[in-house]
Amino acid sequence: MKKTASVHRYGHDINTDLILPGQYLNLYKAEDLKPHCLEGLDPEFITRVKVGDVVIAGKNFGTGSSREHAPIAIKASGISCVIATSFARIFYRNAINIGLPVFECPELVEHSKMGDIIDVDIASGTFILNATTFQARPFPAIIHEILKVGGLVPFISRKTM
Repeated sequence: MKKTASVHRYGHDINTDLILPGQYLNLYKAEDLKPHCLEGLDPEFITRVKVGDVVIAGKNFGTGSSREHAPIAIKASGISCVIATSFARIFYRNAINIGLPVFECPELVEHSKMGDIIDVDIASGTFILNATTFQARPFPAIIHEILKVGGLVPFISRKTM
C-alpha cells in the first residue's frame, strides 16, 4: 500500500501513559480510545491527524506498561504506521498483534521533523522523506501475513477455519 502522509514527530522514551493516559484504561473499544490517542504527549494530536499519517519517534517507543490500549488507540486514530529508532519489545508485539505496522529505521528518524511529508510503502517498508529513500528492517513473512489480515486474531481465525 503506497501513500503520501504527514509526519507526527516525537522524541525518545515515549511511554504508554503518554500514548494513552491510564485514566482511559476502562475503555476497550477502538472508537472510544481514539479521541485520547497521544493525549498525554500532544493534546492537539487528535485534531491534526489524518487517516494514513505516520508517527515517527526516537528510541524506546512504547516503553512502560504492557497495555494493548496504546497501539489500539494509535491505529484507531488513523495512523498507518509507526517508525522509530527502536521499540519497547512488548509494545512492538502488541502493535503487530492488533495489525499496526511498526518499523525500525533510525536513519529516517534522524532526518525527520514534525510536519514533513513522507511517501509510505508499508508492504516493502520503503519510505521517501525529503527526496531520500529509506529502507526499514524487513518483517519476516509471518508478520507480513499477520499485518495483511489485520492482526493476530484474524490470522489465527483464518488458520483454524
